[in-house]
Amino acid sequence: MARNKSFIRLDGTLDGLTFYRQNGESLVKTKSQVSKNRIMRDPAYKRTRENMMEFGGSARAGKAFRDGFANMVKLMGDSYLSARVSGLMKRINSTGAGKRGERDIDVVAMRDMFRNFEFNKQLPFKSVFYAPYTLPEIDPARDLAKWKVVDFNTDAFITAPEGATHFKLVLAAGYVSNYSYESATNTYEPVDETVNGLGGTDISAAIPLGGMVGGDTSLTVDLTALGAIPATSALFVSIGIVFYQEINTELYEFAQSNTMKVAVTG
Repeated sequence: MARNKSFIRLDGTLDGLTFYRQNGESLVKTKSQVSKNRIMRDPAYKRTRENMMEFGGSARAGKAFRDGFANMVKLMGDSYLSARVSGLMKRINSTGAGKRGERDIDVVAMRDMFRNFEFNKQLPFKSVFYAPYTLPEIDPARDLAKWKVVDFNTDAFITAPEGATHFKLVLAAGYVSNYSYESATNTYEPVDETVNGLGGTDISAAIPLGGMVGGDTSLTVDLTALGAIPATSALFVSIGIVFYQEINTELYEFAQSNTMKVAVTG
């Protein structure tokens, strides 16, 4: 990989060189001379094919995680959220049973790897919200999550972005199934699709910044309508905070400065 310092900015492939942009930089690399057909058939690339298969399965499991928090991902996540979630799924996959290229993704057994996972790595939840609170509670059936935050002083326990006048607390929950390799389709599939990628969210009323909240804040995510939760699906429960600015009695949501993390799993 090389950096393009010229004032000319190219995108695409030219004379065996591929020009592209990443993180604001103009980069260039040589085009691969190995055809896709050779990679998929040549015995010399068996390990590459195994890695490709497992990375594909990890990406599918990662997408299910993001789908479970679909209404919060864009608001809370950084630009590398997808890659970071897939990376965690690949770590889970690397410990799974089976031969290389077909190892299980046992999300349930390894679900605590996601505990304290930050949706925005550059803005950890604890750096913004540090009021005393107990962790959310998950009921035994794993279809109900509750979070209570006792009254606190917003001046002392919240680092709000400039211009913010209000905030809302968030409780969100999502399910991810275990994934296994299926030889019939030559892909990774969820072990049970019943609740895979489904979830829910509860958001508090808008709370003014400045002084005491004025009472306890209780949030509940009720997923009982989904029916019995399969033992092969894990539940991830996250807590977060969203900021707003009041202008002429209207509240406008901040596109940035919001944060959320996985607090408990079940």
